[in-house]
Amino acid sequence: MIIKGKVWKFKDNIDTDVIIPARYLNTSDPKELALHCMEDYDSEFAKKMDQGDIVVAGRNFGCGSSREHAPIALKAAGVSCIIAKSFARIFFRNAINIGLPIFESVEVVNQCSPGDILEVETVQGVIKNISEDKVYKTNPLSPFIQNIIALGGLREYVKEEVKRRKINV
Repeated sequence: MIIKGKVWKFKDNIDTDVIIPARYLNTSDPKELALHCMEDYDSEFAKKMDQGDIVVAGRNFGCGSSREHAPIALKAAGVSCIIAKSFARIFFRNAINIGLPIFESVEVVNQCSPGDILEVETVQGVIKNISEDKVYKTNPLSPFIQNIIALGGLREYVKEEVKRRKINV
């Protein structure tokens, strides 16, 4: 899968309360969550970003509470991929479970700027900064995780497995 989008850059330790403030957790509607995504960091984020844009962040992205709402809000707001120096473990898993590709790369984070255009080749783990004419290699996601993402998340993956195996539930 090839993902191409504009960079939105964030600092270290962006927690789930920043991604989607707790005051909006009374809904699980992705469209509603998207309206408030990152609003305490940048009140115009959801209005300014374009479908397919890429979040690039520092260390420990998605730390804090284990709310699944955070990656849902980002994906529903149009984020196609997240590249960070590191992720909080539960955020990493929640992102995969909802079909949001994420990659770790200190080099990409250190060398790209807001507004750069990145192209991410998810199968091989190749990230191109088209704006700066640079190419980076990161660890690709495992084939199992790539399959979950390609199907749109864990729920869809399980549905496909049930069909494939003709399991009666």
